[in-house]
Amino acid sequence: MATSSVYPTYPPNPGDVALRHPRWWQLPWVRYGALITLLAMSGLVILALVRKETGTEGFLVGLGLAVLPVPWLVTAFRWLDRVAPFAWRNLVFAFCWGAFAAALIAIVANSFATKWIATSTADPAGANTLGATVIAPIVEESAKAAAVLLVFLFRRREFTGIVDGMVIAGITATGFAFTENILYLGTAFGADQVTGGHGVVSVTAATFFVRIVMSPFAHPLFTTCTGIGFGLAALYGPRGRARRLLVPLGGLLLAMCMHALWNGSASFGQYGFLAVYGAFMLPAFGLLTWLAIWTRQRELRTVREELPAYVLAGWLGPAEPFALGSMRARRMARDYARHHAGRPTARAVAQYETHATALALLRQRGRRGRAGADFAVRERELLEELWQRREAARPALEYAARTAAPVVPMAWAAAPYGHAYVPGPGYGYPQGPGHGYGHPQGPGHGYGYPAAAPYPYNPYRA
Repeated sequence: MATSSVYPTYPPNPGDVALRHPRWWQLPWVRYGALITLLAMSGLVILALVRKETGTEGFLVGLGLAVLPVPWLVTAFRWLDRVAPFAWRNLVFAFCWGAFAAALIAIVANSFATKWIATSTADPAGANTLGATVIAPIVEESAKAAAVLLVFLFRRREFTGIVDGMVIAGITATGFAFTENILYLGTAFGADQVTGGHGVVSVTAATFFVRIVMSPFAHPLFTTCTGIGFGLAALYGPRGRARRLLVPLGGLLLAMCMHALWNGSASFGQYGFLAVYGAFMLPAFGLLTWLAIWTRQRELRTVREELPAYVLAGWLGPAEPFALGSMRARRMARDYARHHAGRPTARAVAQYETHATALALLRQRGRRGRAGADFAVRERELLEELWQRREAARPALEYAARTAAPVVPMAWAAAPYGHAYVPGPGYGYPQGPGHGYGHPQGPGHGYGYPAAAPYPYNPYRA
C-alpha cells in the first residue's frame, strides 16, 4: 500500500483559517501546577486547623487511628475498577481533593453556618442539630461532588459509566472521611485527657468503634450515589442533555438525604442510631455493593460480546475476547508475561487489557447511538494502542485463554488470523449494505470509517 494511502495528507496551506496556539493558562503544565498548588495549600491549611483543634498529641493519635480503614477502602475501589482502571493520577487527585480541599470547605462552611444560626436564634443546641442534619450534608456532599464533576469534565474519555463514577466518588469520600476522622478521634482523645480517662467508656474507644469499626463506609456510601448519577450521565452520551444534567443532581440530592438521615439518627431517641444503622445503612450498603459487582460483571460481558467484531476484522486473536472478558484470565495473562518476559511486558499486557476494554465499551455506545462525534478517531486511537502492544499481549492472552477454558465454545474460534469481515448475522451488526455507524462501505472498510479512509493496515495478514 502506498504511503499516501496509509496516512492522510495535510493540505499545502491552512487557507483562510489561522492556526491558534493555546494561551499560557491553557498549557497542561500550568493547569497541573495550579491544581497541585491548590491541593497542597488546602492540605497545609486543613492539617493546621485540625492540629489546632486537637493539639499535637491528639492529632497524632487521630492520624494513626484514622488511617486504618483507608487501605481497605482504597483496595476495594481499586478492585472494582480493575476492568477498565483509571490512571493513578486521577485516583490520587480524587483522594487529595476529598482529604484536603473538600474537608477545608466543609470545616470552614460548617463552622460559619453553625455560628451564624446560633447567633441568630440564640439556641446553640438547636444550631448544632440543624448544622449536623441540614448544613453539613449539603456542604460536604457538594464539596465531594466537585471532584467527580472535575473528573467527568476533564477526563471524559476515561469516565465511561457507573463503575467509574462509583470509584471516583468512593475514593474522594475515603479521603474526606480520613481527615474528618482525624478531627473526631483527636478531639475524643483530648476529652479523655481532660477527664483523665475516668469515664464509664473511653470517648476515644467509643468514637473509634462507631466511625472506624461500624461505619467506615458511611461517607463512601453517600457520595457513591453522586457518582452513580454522573456515571449514568456518561452512558447517555451527547443526547439527552436534560437527563445528563438532572441525573447527577438527583444523585447528589439522594446523597444529601442519606447523609442527613445518618447525622440525625442520634436525635431519634435512645436507639435511633442503631435503628437507622440496621434498617437503613446496612441494607443500602448491601444494595450498592451488589450494584457495583453486577455493573462490573456487565462490563466484562460487554467485552466478550463486542470484541468478536474486531476478531473478524483481523485486529484481535480468536481467543482474546474470552480472555479479556474474564478477570481470572486477565490476571493469568499478566502473571504469564511477568514470569516469562519481566515486569515491563506485564505492564504492556495490562495496558492492552485496559485499551481493549475501552474499545469494547466505545463500540457498545456507538452501536446504541450514544457515541460522540469523535467515535471514529477514538476507535482508531485504541486500535493503534492495541497494535503497538500485540507482540507482548498475544502470547499471554492465548495462554490464559487455553488455561482458563481448555474448550472454548466460541463461534469465532475457527476464524483464522486475518479473516476479513463479511456481513452476516450476529456480533451486533445489521446485514446488508449501509450497516455500521452511518458510514458508506467499500473494500477494506473498517469499523467506523468510510470506504475512502480504510485502516492503514490489516494485522495478521501477509
